[in-house]
Amino acid sequence: MPRRKRCYLPGVPSHVVQRGNNRQDCFFSDEDRGFYIKTLTRALERFDVELHAYVLMTNHVHLLMTPSSEDGISKVMQALGRSYVGYINHRYQRTGTLWEGRHRSSLIDSEPYLLTCQRYIELNPVRAGMVAYPGQYFWSSYQSNVNGRAISCITPHDIYLRLGNSSSARQKAYRSLFEEGFPEADLEHLRECLKHNYPLGEEGFEQRIQQQARVQVGNLHQGRPKRVEK
Repeated sequence: MPRRKRCYLPGVPSHVVQRGNNRQDCFFSDEDRGFYIKTLTRALERFDVELHAYVLMTNHVHLLMTPSSEDGISKVMQALGRSYVGYINHRYQRTGTLWEGRHRSSLIDSEPYLLTCQRYIELNPVRAGMVAYPGQYFWSSYQSNVNGRAISCITPHDIYLRLGNSSSARQKAYRSLFEEGFPEADLEHLRECLKHNYPLGEEGFEQRIQQQARVQVGNLHQGRPKRVEK
């Protein structure tokens, strides 16, 4: 069966996930994570892509990005992949692939779903049982969006900026969203969209994307969602 084409559009956020090959680790030290962030920062600047949220897990990464061109995110991921794999292979005297292959992505309807997607990304270490709350995990955009740490690769989305008139007000308002909990239905819906490269949005978002991109982007089947990986 042919793979579904990934679709990126200027000004439309996308949730991107890349996993280690065979679920194996892709980060082995904090130095590796630091190199990844530096390389990502350069690629974002080079291809004019904004990063709103991220988390670096042991064997995969989540990125929430908005491109200024249709191929911006693809170019970021290609440049990042080449540089980081070369670094890992040299540092650890290894050969072969590091990543699972094609990354997965889902276009995000920003108004209702962007902050939901941000929270999903930043809560990954909690769901994985690595920490008790997201602020305990260093390699995540939570450190910027809630704790106020300066992270050069982060560009806040307009939806986030509307949470308050100052940095402290926005951080407080965003922190309060984590107290609401995350309904299982929302988790399953987000995961299913990502799994199939489907857009995540309100009714009509899919149609607007298809008209703009002139491609069939697909949608979720009706019925109970299948159990999928975290």
